[in-house]
Order: sequence, then structure tokens, then C-alpha cells
Amino acid sequence: MLLYLAAEGGETGHNPIVPLWQELVLGSIAFAILCFVLMKFVFPVMEKTFAARVDAIEGGIKRAEAAQAEANELLEQYRAQLSEARTEAARIRDEARADAEGIRQDVLGKAREESDRIIAAGRDQLAAQRESIVRDLRSEVGTLAVDLASKIVGESLADEARSRGTVDRFITELDATAGNGRR
Repeated sequence: MLLYLAAEGGETGHNPIVPLWQELVLGSIAFAILCFVLMKFVFPVMEKTFAARVDAIEGGIKRAEAAQAEANELLEQYRAQLSEARTEAARIRDEARADAEGIRQDVLGKAREESDRIIAAGRDQLAAQRESIVRDLRSEVGTLAVDLASKIVGESLADEARSRGTVDRFITELDATAGNGRR
């Protein structure tokens, strides 16, 4: 029905829906020129721009992948170095403990030696003092024994050599008696 109305025409004789043939020819020529210009000049530039953009994007992706791979490699290196550092620290710590234990043992050994030396020196000093005291006591006991014997016998034992021999014999007999009692 629309075609029917268009074919009838109006008062001017021209149907506004159906274009004139001159306009169709002129429009077709303009469209052809526009297509030629677009295909000749615009589309190649757009194609180059798109290709450059694709290269940039793909290159960026490749660079990002390369950077990621390098970062992963560095991360693995750092992890390996950290592991080595931990192992080295553990080794150093163990060596320090062993050294400390060795030093401790040396100090304890020296302390034991010093203690033993002090104890031995004390024993030697006690033995020397005991000998000195025994000598002093023998001398005093001898003098007391001579004085006592003089009073009991009633005569003076003035002869020094004789009294000394008597005292020494008396003390020797006492030592012998004390020695038999100890055993």
C-alpha cells in the first residue's frame, strides 16, 4: 500500500519517498569516491595503528611475562640464599655452642686443677704444721719427762746427752705403742 501511494505521486508530481534518479546517481558517485578515499588513505593508516597497538599490547604482555619470569627466578635465588644463610647460621651457632662447651670444660678442668693444687698445698701445709707441732711437743714432753723423772728419782738428770737419749727412747716407745694401736 505504501508503494501504491508512492507511485501515485502528489500534486507536484514527485513522490517524496522515492528519490529522483539524478540524486541516486550523484549519491552513488559520492559514495564510491568516499569508499575509494577511505580504502586508499584511511583504512591503511587505521590498519597500521591497529597493528602497532596489537604489537604494543603483545610486546607488553611478552615483556610482562619476561619480567614475571625474571622476578620468579630472583625470588628462587633469594629463597636459596636465605636457606643457605639459615644453614650457615645454624652451623655457626652449633660451632659457637661447641666452642662454649670446650671453653666451659677447659675452665672447669683448670678450676679442678687449681682446687686440687690448693687442697694438696693445704694438706702439705697441714702436714708440715703437724710435724712442727709434733717436734715441739716431743721437745716439751721430753723436758717435762726429765723434770718429772728428776723429781721422782730425786736426783738431777743434768747430763743433756743422757737426758736427750732417755727422752728419745721414751717417745719412740710411745710411737711404737701408738702405731700398734692404730693398725
